[in-house]
Amino acid sequence: MSQQLLNEVEKPYLKENPPKFAVGDTVDVHMRILEEIDAKTKKPKYRTQIFSGTVIAKSGSGSREMFTVRRIVSGEGVERKFPLHAPDMQKVEVKRSGVTRRAKLYYLRDRVGKGVKLREKKVAKSEA
Repeated sequence: MSQQLLNEVEKPYLKENPPKFAVGDTVDVHMRILEEIDAKTKKPKYRTQIFSGTVIAKSGSGSREMFTVRRIVSGEGVERKFPLHAPDMQKVEVKRSGVTRRAKLYYLRDRVGKGVKLREKKVAKSEA
């Protein structure tokens, strides 16, 4: 009963076509960021910020679904969690599909250099 009620409350906040990607994929996440609020017109100004990296985890369901993206910046690992159904998320572009045998790739945190790379998924000729 309570799960059905929760699903009904969440329904208007879910995206109709959520982006399709899997753990291990290299993605570009386009997020809308509030820059400033114009003093004269009181209108907000936005810009698009792109976060590129490898998806290392997906969690949750419904409107609470999240995914974690990891990348290396200046030799330091940076991870960021994104809500899948956030209104500020403009799009998720899949740059490269990786082959994985696990649901969570937390072991990539301990790796450096070429050890971080995942094998690329082979695309069948009929799909290309």
